[in-house]
Amino acid sequence: MNLSYLHNQLDGQFKCDLGIAHHFSDGLYAKEMHIPKGFTAGTHAHSFSHLSMLAKGRVKVITDDYNCEYTAPACIEIKAGIHHMIEALEDTVWFCIHATNETDPEKVDKVLIQRK
Repeated sequence: MNLSYLHNQLDGQFKCDLGIAHHFSDGLYAKEMHIPKGFTAGTHAHSFSHLSMLAKGRVKVITDDYNCEYTAPACIEIKAGIHHMIEALEDTVWFCIHATNETDPEKVDKVLIQRK
């Protein structure tokens, strides 16, 4: 599956409020998202490998190389540089957990997410 192609086809079709909350503690950052059933969080890659915690629900993680389904509770490693999408198969609570010293919610994505 070519995620760049799929993302371009779906761009703008899946906008919603994910109820994002930012959590910071001594060099750690967690981004909390509430993803409704049927929503697909668009493709992106991270500069560094990190953990994601599926606290509630069921998702499919999609990359160019694989599709894998997870049911909460689950801890998932997302490797650096791998473009991925998250499709919520049920209402979901998802945390991305990163090591970073950035504590400004307006800047943290610029540090952690690779743009095309």
